[in-house]
Amino acid sequence: MPSPYDPIPPQVRSRLKDLRLTSRRAVGLHGIGLHHSRSRGAGLEFAQYRAYEPGDELRQIDWKLYARSDRFFVREAERESPLTVWILIDASASMAQQDAARRGWSRLHAAKALAACIAELALRQGDRFGLVALQSEGLRLAPPGGGARQRDRLLLEMHGLDAQGEFPSTERLTPLWERIAAGDLVILLGDCFDEAGIALAERLAAARREVLVIQLLTAEERDFPFKGGHRFRDPETGEELLGDGNAMRGEFLARFGEAQHALDARLDASGIRHARYFLDQELDQPLRRLFGARDAAEYA
Repeated sequence: MPSPYDPIPPQVRSRLKDLRLTSRRAVGLHGIGLHHSRSRGAGLEFAQYRAYEPGDELRQIDWKLYARSDRFFVREAERESPLTVWILIDASASMAQQDAARRGWSRLHAAKALAACIAELALRQGDRFGLVALQSEGLRLAPPGGGARQRDRLLLEMHGLDAQGEFPSTERLTPLWERIAAGDLVILLGDCFDEAGIALAERLAAARREVLVIQLLTAEERDFPFKGGHRFRDPETGEELLGDGNAMRGEFLARFGEAQHALDARLDASGIRHARYFLDQELDQPLRRLFGARDAAEYA
């Protein structure tokens, strides 16, 4: 049955087949190393051969078959996986921000599309996946499940999701600690402008949750193309700033760059994998950075 709401562009969907959700398990939980999800991998029950690809582990190569054929083949096998994926979406008012050059495509639209891609990957791998929308009035939660029905449930939940209010307080986030288990994979999608959001990621990582962050930014924040007089307004606090775009550009870009470097250092210090997405880029770019074969090999 076709999905009731599909925000994944066809060209992006066709490229998802090259990606695999991966998770580094917390030390002491299931050992150290990269966890590959079900359905194909280096398991115990043999399934099939396939041609070697960059990033495959050398121990998976069938050397006897290489001796006969002079070609590298990898043994794939079915394996069970306990991986549970939580997709956390920042749905505060700042996520409604759009670029003038791409009307109708906001941070929240990008977050929904990325969440749909992640759900699709989890579905293909046979993993469980759930969704949490983070808003000031509380959490909209779809507990983890599996299969096409779960995928469709998440798509419907996101279809009615709007960006509004502020990022939830620490007290509002309490139910997450009762739901997300040690070793679960947590993927946070947001602009990372709220201290509470970064603190949430750090706290989850410190509690042995595998945390990934995809920061969503506008091209205007990257380039600051404004000229002449402008009124800049914070959608969450209502604060406004009047200024000349040309005069403000240099200082803004310098301070924005410093903020990004500080965020990267903070996430790195907590062992949190992260990627950045600008609204004028290909949607799957951050996913390829986090889950592409080359990147996955770096974390093996």
